[in-house]
Amino acid sequence: MELFSLFITSFIVNNIIFMQFLGVCPFLGVSKKIETAAGMGIAVIFVITLSAIITYLVQIAILVPLELEYLQTIAFILIIAALVQFVEMFLKKSSPGLYQALGVYLPLITTNCAVLGVAINNITLEYNFIQAIIYSVATSSGFLLAIVLFAGVREKIDSADVPEALKGSPIALVAAGLMSIAFLGFSGLQL
Repeated sequence: MELFSLFITSFIVNNIIFMQFLGVCPFLGVSKKIETAAGMGIAVIFVITLSAIITYLVQIAILVPLELEYLQTIAFILIIAALVQFVEMFLKKSSPGLYQALGVYLPLITTNCAVLGVAINNITLEYNFIQAIIYSVATSSGFLLAIVLFAGVREKIDSADVPEALKGSPIALVAAGLMSIAFLGFSGLQL
């Protein structure tokens, strides 16, 4: 039950986009079409989960025993960058259409603060290995949920009659703010 609670809390209640405000750049940049947003979300799930596993093991097996915790951020960034390169090569071979659609945003996963934030949160919150995996999968799934929902809203907004002054980024930011307020409603959820 504790792991289920951790999953739901990380997935919805403390959504990484709407409650922690991490990963907002790709959230706003890749959310114009549902297909592209879903592809980005799946890539982020893979990168966050795998990087969280590897960074957790590096922290426990190398940095802590050698008393090199001060190198945590640098080590984590290097691991994340390598994983993103792997994902980029994989998508280029297996799904050229998605690779082209993601464009510049795929390499930006490297600098997505959500990926580094989850890895650091696993250590800061003192999760064990299983909890770290659950937290990583749930948080990245929350990212997928947020970006796909927002892409759906943006597709509807594109066909709506919006005042000229609000077209483009302004209405997208208003919609993101309203979605954030909607997710705030989950903050009282107790499991």
